[in-house]
Amino acid sequence: MTHELLNTLRRWPEVEGQNLFAHDAADRLMLDTVTHWPHTVSIIGDHYGALTLGALAAGATALRVHTDSLTSRRAITANLQALDPHAVNFVEFFPLDSVAQDASLVLLRLPRGLDVLDEQAAAIAAACDPTVIVHAGGMLKHMNRAMNETLSKYFSTLDVSLARQKARVLSASTPQPDASTRDYPRSATHTVNGTEFTLRAGAATFGAQRLDPGTRLLLENLPDLSGHASLLDLACGNGSIGVYAALTHPRLLIDASDHSASAVTSSGLSAHANGLSERITAVQDDGLSRHAPASATLITLNPPFHIGNTVHAGIALKLFDEAARVLADGGELLCVFNSHLRYRSELTRRIGPTTQLARNATFTVTRSIRRR
Repeated sequence: MTHELLNTLRRWPEVEGQNLFAHDAADRLMLDTVTHWPHTVSIIGDHYGALTLGALAAGATALRVHTDSLTSRRAITANLQALDPHAVNFVEFFPLDSVAQDASLVLLRLPRGLDVLDEQAAAIAAACDPTVIVHAGGMLKHMNRAMNETLSKYFSTLDVSLARQKARVLSASTPQPDASTRDYPRSATHTVNGTEFTLRAGAATFGAQRLDPGTRLLLENLPDLSGHASLLDLACGNGSIGVYAALTHPRLLIDASDHSASAVTSSGLSAHANGLSERITAVQDDGLSRHAPASATLITLNPPFHIGNTVHAGIALKLFDEAARVLADGGELLCVFNSHLRYRSELTRRIGPTTQLARNATFTVTRSIRRR
């Protein structure tokens, strides 16, 4: 019955498509690996509710859930309301640092980055019950032996399941009381066009504390923004665009947003590190849902081109449409993207006339003028 339930899940409000699924073999294997379900279960990294609804169907009655993505959080809630409305009362969302508090069972969907896994494992080991079992699952094509080593830094026992349908589960137990916690958030100082600034970020933030090379190209070719009073930094990541723009344009106010809770926290930390907290605000948002149509004159965007582990243009096109909705007539979208994605025609069609500001072997920077 659990597997039948999973087949009814939707990805909405995330991008949906024929090659995009709301659950996979790793979710099913993790649920089947659990031999005893306590009343309270902690879940980290559930994408659309497969682990959450699966745990409820198996008998758990209190779920502590952490997902970095606001879109995933909304998808989980939407699936709960559609499939088991009463169960919404049994699910509560928590920050990473507290989601595994006193937990005896943790289901962890393995992240793409080892540094993210390190941050998650450290958070679990610092808060969980000594009897905890952590079932960490993923698809084989996205797993490697370094994940075993990362979990073993924080847990003395690690069991590796047999593969099933190209998925595997790593089961960790016996947290090490003397395991050294990685220092997150981390900091790094960068210089662009003679302007020095510091970025601070958690591991789950895109690029962490580094300056993404595409963003660097945009910053190196940033036009004069003195004609604008404010900037909407869409998909803000670690806050690099907003921080640099604020430092180089002292009257500019920055409204940063991202679907990632880690990114929003990191943008706030970066603003504080550069003495810009009064001019930069960072909010978790799905696109620009907080903003009225035709209300902005300037938006910057370095759009993601992955949805989870899948390369997909859908999220970028969604953000282009958000920018088109919010930009006033004559407003500008400054965008950087991987050149091979050839987004310029889409920007012209969805926003308005688009010109190239810079291009190198990998990235293209454009300016689009909204025409209504």
